Amino acid sequence: MNHTLGKSIKLFLVDGSSHGVLTLEVMNWTGHILMGPRTKITEIIQRPEMKKTGIYFLTGPDPDGLERLAVYVGESDNVGHRLLQHNKDEGKGFWERACVITSKDQNLTKAHIRYLEARFISIIQTTGAANLFNYTSPKNDGLPEADISDMEYFISQVRLVLPVLGLDFLRDKPKITKTVETPLNLPATELSVPVNPESIRQESNENPIFEIVSTVNNLKASAKQVDGDFVVLAGSESKAVWGNNSAHNYRKLFETLIAEGKIRVDGGSGKGVFQEDVAFASPSAAAACVFARAANGRKEWLVQGTKKNYHEWQNDQLRLAESELSLNGLVS
Repeated sequence: MNHTLGKSIKLFLVDGSSHGVLTLEVMNWTGHILMGPRTKITEIIQRPEMKKTGIYFLTGPDPDGLERLAVYVGESDNVGHRLLQHNKDEGKGFWERACVITSKDQNLTKAHIRYLEARFISIIQTTGAANLFNYTSPKNDGLPEADISDMEYFISQVRLVLPVLGLDFLRDKPKITKTVETPLNLPATELSVPVNPESIRQESNENPIFEIVSTVNNLKASAKQVDGDFVVLAGSESKAVWGNNSAHNYRKLFETLIAEGKIRVDGGSGKGVFQEDVAFASPSAAAACVFARAANGRKEWLVQGTKKNYHEWQNDQLRLAESELSLNGLVS
């Protein structure tokens, strides 16, 4: 049983529309988040929180055409006034939504928001989950130790709730837990804790390693599903050059991974090698960057050591879930 404590989040649709302006608050957190489309800028700047000191994110589709957002991070003593300036700035034409973070009390100071701005820019640079439109990295020094502690808690809450609004660019890179090779074969004296073989099999079935082994292309790749991402593991192989369909959506993603050094082309083998674990939005995006062409990842990725593809494995998981619901009397 999972004993992790839940979080109570209050979402308010200001104009009664899921596509309009909304606010978000979390119980026992002083932060206040407002998000809305650029088309609602007139309504947004008239909100009372826009006169406060705060931090903000301007987001929109990546102009490079990748499967990620473009993001600009800013701070101001008067967020509404700053948003008006950005709305007139043709150099930031990419943004379609504004996400403004203020405080329900008056305790956020200029020093605080400068610290937050610097930290959020640093986090996005580290995760690589967005095309960052900040071309300078401000320093985050100058805060007392106690204030830094408070701001780090503030940051943790922002990182927790922004994905609820569809903004994933502050999430940590998925952490891959290294699997023990053959725990069932080890003598009991060599194990630090008692092992339940059935629980190991269950975990393996629920979160297996997937693989692509292509004799035609002489490629081997492995991946795991982690927190909603499909993560190709470091050491996996890919083709070195994109195939014939030059206009495919994933070509730019593949070429960006090479340009950023996440896939390194080995001149000797003529193949690419993933230099780190890389998270993708779907199995198909991952498969496309392995084969360097359009690919149906739900069929290409197989559960390691079997002939069962991702689509079949997922259907098995759904059947198991339905069976458990039926046993518990939750479905007829």
